[in-house]
Amino acid sequence: MSGELSSLCGGLPPELCEQLAREQQIIKIKLEKRRYGREVTIIEGLDEREINLKKLASELKSKLATGGTYKNGRIELQGDHRHRVKEILIEMGFPEENIIIVE
Repeated sequence: MSGELSSLCGGLPPELCEQLAREQQIIKIKLEKRRYGREVTIIEGLDEREINLKKLASELKSKLATGGTYKNGRIELQGDHRHRVKEILIEMGFPEENIIIVE
C-alpha cells in the first residue's frame, strides 16, 4: 500500500500523503431506505486508492456496534448513523468542511 501511495505523492512521507488525500476528498453521507423499511447509511466519496475502505468500514462498524459492508467504493452501514459517522470521521482526521450529510 505505501509503495503506491508514495508514487502518488512524489516521495512525501505516507502519513503526510494520507492527510493530503483526506483533505481533498468530498465525503457524502446519506440514508437509503431498503425493503421492509430498513435504513442503511451510505458513505461515498472516499478514494479507495488512498484509504483502506475495508479497514475503515471495520472501524466504523465496531464503533457503532452495527453490521455493514463496503462495496463499489462505498461503505454501507445498517441503520441511521449519519451524524455519528460524521463525528467519527472528523475524529479520524477528515476535515469537517469536506463531509456532507445528504438529507
